[in-house]
Amino acid sequence: MDEDAKTRFKWKFYLLTIQLNIIIFLVAVSVIVFFIFHSPYSVPLIIGILILALILSLDFFKKYKETKKWLGEQPEKDKKDDGTRQDGTI
Repeated sequence: MDEDAKTRFKWKFYLLTIQLNIIIFLVAVSVIVFFIFHSPYSVPLIIGILILALILSLDFFKKYKETKKWLGEQPEKDKKDDGTRQDGTI
């Protein structure tokens, strides 16, 4: 993988990580709202948060599959022959 592809992969990985953290945060907030706040607006708020988390999850899986496919298409950098076989033995 060349340097440009490495940089591109780092950004893709970074964005996927941020998106996954947001999904986890939204689910955690919905659980906290369910147990702590008791008001007539709690249930609609929880449903809205979980729908948002579901939409982000679907987008996350789509981007994850695209990134995984893109990564598989990248050529591996040639390794120097150091006298070891592919299984790591000498």
